[in-house]
Amino acid sequence: MDWDIIEESIPAILHALPVTLGLIGTSLLIGFVLAVLVALGQLQKAWLISRSAHFFVYIFRSSPLLIQIFLIYYGSGQLRDELSAVGLWHLFREPWFCAILALSLNTAAYTAEIIRGGIKSVPMDLLEAGEAIGMNKQQLFRRITFPLAIRQALPAYGNEVILMVKSSSLASTITIMDITGVYKEIASEYFSPLEPLLIAGSIYLLLNFIVTQLIAYFERRLAI
Repeated sequence: MDWDIIEESIPAILHALPVTLGLIGTSLLIGFVLAVLVALGQLQKAWLISRSAHFFVYIFRSSPLLIQIFLIYYGSGQLRDELSAVGLWHLFREPWFCAILALSLNTAAYTAEIIRGGIKSVPMDLLEAGEAIGMNKQQLFRRITFPLAIRQALPAYGNEVILMVKSSSLASTITIMDITGVYKEIASEYFSPLEPLLIAGSIYLLLNFIVTQLIAYFERRLAI
């Protein structure tokens, strides 16, 4: 093991940490908002809305995330004229936008199923009690259904966040210099992948340790 390579790898890989955190945070935020909409769509009685939401979930849960990233990044290049005509090419030509879009859609599909399960687990007697005191559907959802659904879904959502931390490394395949992208650059420069790989792996382990501790904290808080 070459300690000189380790000494040079640590600051270089740490410098890429904000890029990785930006990918994770932005994708989780956008994905969560989309997931709530998709989960509600799945529960609608209207056939077209329900089937469309289920189809969205099926597509993104049944195909590899790497393929989704490649389809959005490389596939959009085949539609340059069409995207330019509607003023979207300046977005799709950016690797950052394509990575965020792919990660957000992917996590939205998985999170939608988690939220849907949480909503369906809310006891009917609580909803009936809310109706008995005069709550309308919006109030029932805001005050009873959604808070209880999130409490039920939190452990499973914690697993999804951990998966997203790891999945963010795939963004390096489309030239984004996140932790994994910098690791690859250092490994190719020194022809020694072990040292930078250990540093990058340790950072991902630390990030997921922090995530698990935060999820456990919120679970304890919500259980009070």
